[in-house]
Amino acid sequence: MDFIKIKNILTSRIGSECIVDEELNALQPALIIHPDFLLAVCKELKENRETWFDFLSCLSGIDYGVNEGFGVVYHLSSIPYKTQLTLKVKLENLRDGSVLPSVDSVSTVWRTADWHEREAYDLLGIFFNGHPDLRRILLPDDWAGYPLRKDYQDAESYHGISIN
Repeated sequence: MDFIKIKNILTSRIGSECIVDEELNALQPALIIHPDFLLAVCKELKENRETWFDFLSCLSGIDYGVNEGFGVVYHLSSIPYKTQLTLKVKLENLRDGSVLPSVDSVSTVWRTADWHEREAYDLLGIFFNGHPDLRRILLPDDWAGYPLRKDYQDAESYHGISIN
């Protein structure tokens, strides 16, 4: 299954507005998906017998920088067709903490997304709408902030214990 054919399947089944851009010159070509269409795109890629991306091998949250915003990268594999595909979603640059950047959870499509999304939430503060149990996975529940954000300031102590 080639990249262009996958793109054509998505645009014909969901609409051309689901794909915002594409990265063809990277080591792994990627489709940039509009956040509003992510769940529909993922369902189509998994359920369509021509693509059959049955495995989400990795999901990573990204902070592109304090002036750029956030993103999520999805690495998909089709085990029967021996094909891989990278999807990217770019999110708003929300940093004040009162509202988190958000995108729909794909844990209903691939169960393995559950813990990957929790990690992106815990370390970057990306909220996944519809996630069944979105809570911290690596840090204590009362930890302040999101340590993988580029603007994160290390705390001096936690519960009276010096961190530095």
